[in-house]
Amino acid sequence: MSEAPSQEEAQLASTEKPPLYTKPYTHYVLGILTVVYVFNFIDRQILAILAQSIKVDLGLSDTQIGALSGIAFGIFYAVLGIPIARLADKYSRVNIISICLGIWSLMTALSGLAGNFWQLLAARIGVGIGEAGGSPPSHSLIADYFPVTGRASALGIYALGIPIGILFGNFAGGWIDQYFGWRNAFMLVGIPGIVLAIILKLTIKEPPRGYSEGRVPDTKAIPFKEVVRTMWAFKSFRQIAFGAATQAFVGYGAIAWMPSFLMRAHGMTSGEVGTALGLIIGIAGGIGTLSGGFLADKLGSKNVRWYMWIPACGFLVAVPFSIGVFTIDSLYVILALYTIPALLSNLYTGPTFGMTQSLAP
Repeated sequence: MSEAPSQEEAQLASTEKPPLYTKPYTHYVLGILTVVYVFNFIDRQILAILAQSIKVDLGLSDTQIGALSGIAFGIFYAVLGIPIARLADKYSRVNIISICLGIWSLMTALSGLAGNFWQLLAARIGVGIGEAGGSPPSHSLIADYFPVTGRASALGIYALGIPIGILFGNFAGGWIDQYFGWRNAFMLVGIPGIVLAIILKLTIKEPPRGYSEGRVPDTKAIPFKEVVRTMWAFKSFRQIAFGAATQAFVGYGAIAWMPSFLMRAHGMTSGEVGTALGLIIGIAGGIGTLSGGFLADKLGSKNVRWYMWIPACGFLVAVPFSIGVFTIDSLYVILALYTIPALLSNLYTGPTFGMTQSLAP
């Protein structure tokens, strides 16, 4: 006897409609949104590679550096993500992304003018506020440009912005810091994002909501409590939320302090650290991000549980290698070991993003 489809599986079986836009334009949209996500992580990650220079120049403690990379950014990013996502359900997602991109890029550039901890804290809060409006409307746009069967792959490509952004943030930030100082590094990576915001606004079209799944959008404002109650009713959504939050807690914490660890414990320069971590996370992380999305779409077509089994297996296998990174003395062994968790810890992005968008009513 075959097992009755679960509520989640039934949701995934929604009727798909033919594409509304040409394939080249759809790919262009995905490309632009991916570049926006690249800048999201360049501007987010660059503080980590500059932290040691900022600490010395401004006379900051590790606690203050931790506040700049953690609390200042994380609280505003997490808390404002929900109301901005609500705005994206009602108003133009293209406008929201372009405005938020302009805000976080400007605040990144202004970080280079900070003369003390409080000024830099204010700038990083601004970056967190702006970046909170990047992913929710982007995910929603991609869900309307791509059908369910190819959505995890599309979101996996979009998620390449994470390793690519970390690559460029580390590489550019490290060498600019070494030769021109941390202030110029902030300014040089912040200004191009303002130009990109204008390009996005002028060239990306707002698609009908729910089109790729054949749904008629409900224009009524749904109470926030009802949204939470509806999504929380999905057991799989609760598990996805917990798993993704755990990965973010561990992964971003490690990335934030990895450059300082290599500089202090192993005597590397900011340029050397930027090159090493940029290449490791950019290449290995990129392979993991793409593989996770494509594997999930391939295996998930036979059993939807593969969307979660793939990242779960990746996390478990990565643990012993991650421990080795911080307990082994040899620098070359450390960098070699780090490629494995860099790859495996990025398997989750495409599957979790795709499953979440497919579960959302």
